[in-house]
Amino acid sequence: MTGIYVSCMSGLIDMLGWNMLLTCAGADPERFGEFTTRYSLWIENFFKALAASDAPVVMIHDDIVWTEGAFIEPQWYRKFIFPSYRRCFRHLIEAGKKILYTSDGNYTEFVDDIASCGVNGFVLEPLTDMAYIAEKYGRTHSFIGNADTGILLYGSRDDIYREVKRCMDIGKKCPGFIMAVGNHIPPNTPVDSCLWYDEFCKQLGKR
Repeated sequence: MTGIYVSCMSGLIDMLGWNMLLTCAGADPERFGEFTTRYSLWIENFFKALAASDAPVVMIHDDIVWTEGAFIEPQWYRKFIFPSYRRCFRHLIEAGKKILYTSDGNYTEFVDDIASCGVNGFVLEPLTDMAYIAEKYGRTHSFIGNADTGILLYGSRDDIYREVKRCMDIGKKCPGFIMAVGNHIPPNTPVDSCLWYDEFCKQLGKR
């Protein structure tokens, strides 16, 4: 697998920083949208290179939301972000690549928009509604997540069991479900918690 982190919004965050990005988006959403489109035209060359690579799977990471969801009006995303995705992703689709999509935060309101751009799978933190993805896309798409890393950090053995069971109850019936901790397991996680998590994944993951 290969991938790209600065697909669109994340690239703008990296270039501008949050304060400048939010100022520009709030002051003149239309001009900021045009700027976003110009960025995506520039980064499209990277997608062409990914399409020409030997990697069969491409991870698209783009932090389009934060904890509460969209930080710009949803229609702005539909006018500027997702058309840019379609133009860039088509190179990967035409090359026969499988596309996994990742965004931190809660992107529930955009799941259908992202699916329409041609992705094959979703990677999600616990904030995004995995039950919705499983119900609508569980037979056609993969999805990866969405156990809460905070529960591994601070929870008891019983808490970790309940969190693994919650995810398994939603995803296990779907052929493309991959159990994972949303946003990774940090190095300060207690070793016992990691071992309990592994134990419960093996125990509850049997089909």
